[in-house]
Amino acid sequence: MYRFLLTPRWWGINVFAVLAIPFCIFMGSWQLGRFEDRVDTHHQQEDRSARAKAAAARPLTSLLPVDQVTSGRQASARGRYDAAHQLLVPDRTFSDKGERRGFYVLTLLRTNGGKALPVVRGWLPGDANAKADRAKVTAPPKGEVTVTGALQASENQGTDGVQADGGLPQGQLGMISAASLVNIVPYKVYDAWITLSEAPAPLRAVPPAAAEGSGLDMKAFQNLGYTGEWFVFAGFVVFMWFRLFRREAEAAKDAALGILPEGPTAATKRDGEGDGTDGHEGPGGKPDEGPDGGSGGGSDRRADGGSDGGSDGDEDGALGGGGGDKSMAHA
Repeated sequence: MYRFLLTPRWWGINVFAVLAIPFCIFMGSWQLGRFEDRVDTHHQQEDRSARAKAAAARPLTSLLPVDQVTSGRQASARGRYDAAHQLLVPDRTFSDKGERRGFYVLTLLRTNGGKALPVVRGWLPGDANAKADRAKVTAPPKGEVTVTGALQASENQGTDGVQADGGLPQGQLGMISAASLVNIVPYKVYDAWITLSEAPAPLRAVPPAAAEGSGLDMKAFQNLGYTGEWFVFAGFVVFMWFRLFRREAEAAKDAALGILPEGPTAATKRDGEGDGTDGHEGPGGKPDEGPDGGSGGGSDRRADGGSDGGSDGDEDGALGGGGGDKSMAHA
């Protein structure tokens, strides 16, 4: 009954199922591993951030370039603020008893090494385009200062709050990065920035952000969603294989018992047996019946009878005519 499994069609189905199911399970396990790695990295980043707050600040140059290990570490740099190039970073949120919208105050620190370090001195609520809100920004300290804050990597187009399209008014910056500052200031800039641990009033200190790829962001939950999709695909392949197998097995069992499947051929055969015809129709939708029966046979018989009757009448008339001639001769 299961000989259909040896047909070329079922060989192809079986090979596909044998290859597809392990592949789907492998891809689902891989996506699940990616999600678990992101969760572990998130916990490690939180531990590093907690240790970084308690650790002593290290010189800026010893922590560059910024990576997942050095991101959030306390860095220190010495130099002079460039008050002429103080910039506002608009549309930045601050989570403190609810999410509020405002702007960062960024000032470039000309370090003793020659390069400038972008320093986010703090956050202010309000609109960077409003004159009243801009008036709240305090001037940076004069003279040589030492700044200490959490080290951050340059922002990119995928960073929250970034305005990479440009079109901002003069004195505003959409993305904190060396690439964005290269056309604004006439000196070189570090490919990093720091946010001060203590901000001067009325500014609020900006907490450091988690390193890219280390937090539970949307990409992490996308990995979790892909995990479910691959496992669903594997289950769907198993379900379809058993469904096809059951249908073929039932068809083979019915054929062994002599049960014909429902179809046009069986229906036509039953119609032909019910009305005494072979199922064909002639012109006009009437049955095309054979010469021995039905309407066709009747017409033949009528034609035969008519011709026979006509010939018999001719013979009788001839005989009658002959008798008349004989009677006249006798008379």
